[in-house]
Amino acid sequence: MPKLSRVFKVISMVTTLDQKISTTGLLRFAAPTILGMILLEVFGIIDGLFVVHLIGTEALSALNITFPVVLGVIAIGSMFGAGGNALVARQLGQKRETDARQNFSLIVWAALGTGIAFSVFMFLFLEPILFLLGADEKLLPYCRDFTFVYSFFIPLALFPCVFSMFYITCGKAVLGMLVATSGGLIHIVLDYVFIGMYGMGLRGAGMAMGIGYSLIGVFGFVYFYLNRKNAVYFVRPKFRPYVIMKACTNGLSEMVTNLSVCVVTILMNNIVMRLTGSDGVAAITIILYMQTSLTSACFGYSIGVSPLISYNYGKRETDRLKRIFFRSIKMLSCVSVIVFLLCFFKADLLIKLFVEPQTTVYEMALGGSRLFAPCFLFMGLNIFASALFTAFSNGKVSAALSFCRTFLFVTTALFLLPYFWGMTGVWLSIPAAETLSFVMALYFFRKYKAVYHFA
Repeated sequence: MPKLSRVFKVISMVTTLDQKISTTGLLRFAAPTILGMILLEVFGIIDGLFVVHLIGTEALSALNITFPVVLGVIAIGSMFGAGGNALVARQLGQKRETDARQNFSLIVWAALGTGIAFSVFMFLFLEPILFLLGADEKLLPYCRDFTFVYSFFIPLALFPCVFSMFYITCGKAVLGMLVATSGGLIHIVLDYVFIGMYGMGLRGAGMAMGIGYSLIGVFGFVYFYLNRKNAVYFVRPKFRPYVIMKACTNGLSEMVTNLSVCVVTILMNNIVMRLTGSDGVAAITIILYMQTSLTSACFGYSIGVSPLISYNYGKRETDRLKRIFFRSIKMLSCVSVIVFLLCFFKADLLIKLFVEPQTTVYEMALGGSRLFAPCFLFMGLNIFASALFTAFSNGKVSAALSFCRTFLFVTTALFLLPYFWGMTGVWLSIPAAETLSFVMALYFFRKYKAVYHFA
């Protein structure tokens, strides 16, 4: 019983937005989100391992081809979650609690309606969408199996992204982390059941993912409806179209990021299929798993401190904003160097989890990882820059940073570099884009520091 009581104490632990800023305090505040992101990426790797070892490398390639559908769901959820939370957290800082709760409720219902529309769209145009994503006749059955099943769960599966930041704003970051990781764990267990025990292939993978993340959404609806002690909870919303529009524009960078990754993934898959076939797509998929896993801490930190930035901006606490900014830059710079070194010298440890050494896919992934590694020197700071301006409710700058980083610079590099250097150019496209994005982020830091007084 004493152990059980300690567990409940940790789950119910409250973190406050109104606190003094220190490096330790920032890490403590963001720790649940960082840990949650890392665990979810670990679960994503395990998901890929189930697919490649129980179904095959062709299924792994198909999973990468259909991944833009999942990213589309994440894009919608992130737009409403990050953009809506920036608005709500700022209103809490201004002591406008009633408006904050009404707007929270409106944003959630708007997200649900958007998810239903997306699900219907997928069912109506499934095969044309899959061919557009890069599927050929060989991979189409795999792609169709996963996407058809997953589309049933889209309306609820986007809510882990919607609710995640509101848990932080309510001071329940630990609870949010535990809920998210529980959904990821259920996803993995169901992967084993549906793929390993019942041999359902990618249909089982789609069902496992859909159920795991829909349960997170269901929990969020129940929690924010029943718990009336939080800063935000469900009330009768007032229909304010401008609130929905403001939430969407605030969160535009998060949506742009994920939609851009969708387009870039489609473009990259098509280029790689033309250059090297499905083995190349499998190698790219492994490196993308490595990218998301190694940058998960940076994403978690940036998301985790965003409500703190929004709240202190609403209160005009400029000294706190400056401390958050400079301490964040120092920490993320250190993490970026460490991640670069891991990717350059130890990438083989992760690649071996997916494929055997000496195989074509292994050699392609290992060689590509060393060309890909320099992007990590700038990626963490670029992620934080976009999150910073979202927290300030400057959706235009945040979206511009995200659009250029994840779409404009990458697609330009993908059109130019492979023309001269083939597959080497594909690997170098992301480092080139991240370098240009870092220069752009420095420009906006300099331009807006006198506006928001964060530096």
